[in-house]
Parts: sequence; C-alpha cells; structure tokens
Amino acid sequence: MSPGLIAGLGNPGIEYEKSRHNVGFMVIDAYAARYRAKWERSAKFNAMVCRIRHPSAGTIIGVKPMTFMNLSGEAVGRVSRYFGLSVERVSVVYDELNLDLGQTKISITGSAGGHNGVASLLQHLGDGFIRFRIGIGPKTPVEMDMKDFVLDRFTEEELQQVESNLPDYLNGLNLLIDRGVTVTMNQLNRRTQTDK
Repeated sequence: MSPGLIAGLGNPGIEYEKSRHNVGFMVIDAYAARYRAKWERSAKFNAMVCRIRHPSAGTIIGVKPMTFMNLSGEAVGRVSRYFGLSVERVSVVYDELNLDLGQTKISITGSAGGHNGVASLLQHLGDGFIRFRIGIGPKTPVEMDMKDFVLDRFTEEELQQVESNLPDYLNGLNLLIDRGVTVTMNQLNRRTQTDK
C-alpha cells in the first residue's frame, strides 16, 4: 500500500531552520518543490498542507505540523482523519540520531526510541505508519546533551552533505510510492547496512 500522506517533522520558526531536528521539513519541502506543490497554512489542522500531484500515484497530501515537534501527532492525526487515510497510508520523514548522517532506514513498527515527535504520532495515530528515518548521527561531542545536539544547526559541512543527499531521499520517497514499503525497505535498508 502506497502513502496517501507524507509528513515531514520539524519545529516552526526561523530559529530552527537548518537544525538537525528539522531535516524532515527540509526533505518534504524539497519533495513538494519537485512537483511544484504550493504550501498553505491551515488553522484547522495547525499545519502547512499541500497537494502533491504525483505522476503515477495521483494526489498525495504533504504535511508540515506547526505544533512543534513534541505535538506532531496532533496535526498529522487530524489531517489523516480528515482525508480518511488509514495509518498504513501515512509516511513520516524525520531525523534519526542512531543512524549516521546521510543514511536512511525505513520501518513500520517499534517504539519512539526517545524521539518525542514519534511518541506523539504513536499517541495520536497508533503504530503502523511508515517511518522514513534520516540519519543525523553520531552525536559529537559525545558528552553534549541530546536535546542541544538535535536542536543545533547542521555544520556547513553537514548541511552540504544533507543537500547533496536530497535527490536520494526524494527518490527513496518515490520508490516507496511506486513500489511499496517492502521493496523500499529491502533496497534502502540493505544499502544502509552496506554503507557501514
């Protein structure tokens, strides 16, 4: 089953732009731009919403919660219910500290793993949504507080790597849409293991 909704997680506000925790926003912005989708602010959903006209899948709803990360599930849950989309048709792009920078991993079950945005999604959606995880690790220096690390901006070198990887992330989303979650997991997760 292919996604009918793709959400990118992050925090709204200029002070959070290009922070590690906002890589989900960066990816969904680039994906919407690829298909010339226009974002609109929705007070009803407390989110930015767009309609992505995908060449093979038709209309896909793009979502950026404006609730701040810890309440992401509220906005994504409202949008998915409004459009009548089951949890299996929701895909969420977010940062993963336990993956090295540039790596991706797809999963559909599991705990929040300390990610407050995912905890909120589990609360408001339930388990079973597609997790498109983008590596931002490892945390350096190791003694740095995790919250400070994820809210800090990418270094110039890290940002260049993320931006150079954006086409791969967008192609991964298209693989998910065109071929489904099992094929995408097999291809992207195997590539991540090979990279290590």
